[in-house]
Amino acid sequence: MRRYGPALLLLLTGGAVLRVTLFGDLYLRYVQAGLRPYLIVSGALLVVLAVATAVLRRTAAEQDDEHEHGHGHEHGHEHERENGSEDDGHGHVHHPAGPRVAWLLALPALALLLFPPPALGSYSADREAARRAAQGVGAFPALPAGDPVELSVAEFSSRAVYDSGRSLTGRTVRMTGFVTRGDGALWYVTRLAVSCCAADAVTGKVEIRGADALPVDTWVTVTGVWRPEGALGSDAAWPPVLDAATVTRVAQPADPYEKP
Repeated sequence: MRRYGPALLLLLTGGAVLRVTLFGDLYLRYVQAGLRPYLIVSGALLVVLAVATAVLRRTAAEQDDEHEHGHGHEHGHEHERENGSEDDGHGHVHHPAGPRVAWLLALPALALLLFPPPALGSYSADREAARRAAQGVGAFPALPAGDPVELSVAEFSSRAVYDSGRSLTGRTVRMTGFVTRGDGALWYVTRLAVSCCAADAVTGKVEIRGADALPVDTWVTVTGVWRPEGALGSDAAWPPVLDAATVTRVAQPADPYEKP
């Protein structure tokens, strides 16, 4: 087993990567969709490397056995001393293996293979300070005709806080996110924006008024109208406020993250 340990670790890691990329959309919990081809290639290379490592280990073991039988038991002892190998007492040589602690590397791969962690949710959102792009107040492109207009949490927030043209005024908007809670009865529709992977996630949220909150981390689609608060670009304008007309529970999207 120790002989094939490195190959097994490579196989577990490569298999875990392929499991979340080839057989569904689990990878979207951790990275952007555009990285999928690179993950597939990486996982496949790890599997190929695992097979190659196993073959090389087996070939080396067979050569050692032939060498041992061809030169006798005494030469085997000399070979041990020169190479730091160990004899098991029956004339078979075992080459040094890596430290046993290296097997701990298998735990993350097994976890990803068997129990993929969920996408980031309210825990991450609540522990990240609100960060907003330093884009400044200015005019935004006109919204498409027809109500309700579909907007991401990030798009709604940007227009509510920075749009000098007040393009949200009088418009009914619809957005989807998960529920987070504030002080008292305050609650928000929240979404995490990801540039590359979950490690660089940035929180965006919209305060919802006029509707009771569902449990934290519940995914909802909210329809309503913007309520202006504070001067444009000021701290008082953040987070933006939506007067809700409807709040509907929905399933988590296949891609739970927005692009910033």
